[in-house]
Amino acid sequence: MSKKLRKGYTTGVHTSFAFKSALETFLATTLTATSKTIKMDNDDLDVTKGCEIAVTISDKFEDLELNSIKHLPYIFKHNNSTLKLYAGVGVGVVTKDGLKPKKGYGAINPKPLEVLQNIFNSYISKNYNLYCSISVTNGDNIAKQTANSKVGVLKGISILGTTGFVKPISATAYIDSIEQELNFAYSNNFKTIIFTLGNTAYKKATNMENNSYIIEIGNFIYDGIKLAVDLEFKNIELWLGVGKSVKIAQGFKNTHNRFGSIDFNDIQKWVDIDIKECLTIKGVRELLGDDCDKFDIMAKDKTKKQLKKWFDKNIEVIIC
Repeated sequence: MSKKLRKGYTTGVHTSFAFKSALETFLATTLTATSKTIKMDNDDLDVTKGCEIAVTISDKFEDLELNSIKHLPYIFKHNNSTLKLYAGVGVGVVTKDGLKPKKGYGAINPKPLEVLQNIFNSYISKNYNLYCSISVTNGDNIAKQTANSKVGVLKGISILGTTGFVKPISATAYIDSIEQELNFAYSNNFKTIIFTLGNTAYKKATNMENNSYIIEIGNFIYDGIKLAVDLEFKNIELWLGVGKSVKIAQGFKNTHNRFGSIDFNDIQKWVDIDIKECLTIKGVRELLGDDCDKFDIMAKDKTKKQLKKWFDKNIEVIIC
């Protein structure tokens, strides 16, 4: 029997839990209140799993500890009350155009902000002038494992969320990161998107000097390219090793091993030599010797055909 995979809540949902708790505590005591929550574990590939999110609410601005980058607050208003919401330590500040949160504000996406505003509206009855910070313990270091600094989100992670749930295996956080980079590239008029798989491909792509934006796509081939196609980028390139290319040619939309392995019976039809002892594409290429370049070209052509079938678009494939 297969294991049932665990869903989880986004950083936005966890932030709303802490915000509600801190607001309730402040309204009951009128003293500065801080509430913390640990982002629950799940079976998603998410670097923010287990992080501590803290929300502080006070009527004194000086009680907040903020991201050191100067930024503007989001402002909630309800009746005669106001709350100014800042990025605390460990939550990033947006320093470039092209993202959903505006430049000069904390990296908090629209949906979490909407939820926080609704909570504020539900609890406020008297006149208050409040200040709030959202912080993430060790958020600056966690952010180094994401693309935040690349798109101008500095000194912390982003508070994300659309549906509220992180779905296992879909790797929602990773795909959200790809979408964030694509939106940034689109808004900043990059003409070509280069998706790379692996360190070798990424290093080679970064040595180019042209109007291209490079995104490490992980194994999320179909999901990532579809986002770029939907944004109508004219030029999309995929840089990858021949092994991953073969998997795409065989119809794998995600090239992680959990989704299946290369069909070597199919590969046998590509070549004129017996490869029954080969367990890897590297082994096949070694057996082919001087003809391995022909194999790479074949893999490239088959990959391009598969991408054309999926997206009805010519996508360049570079074997690294």
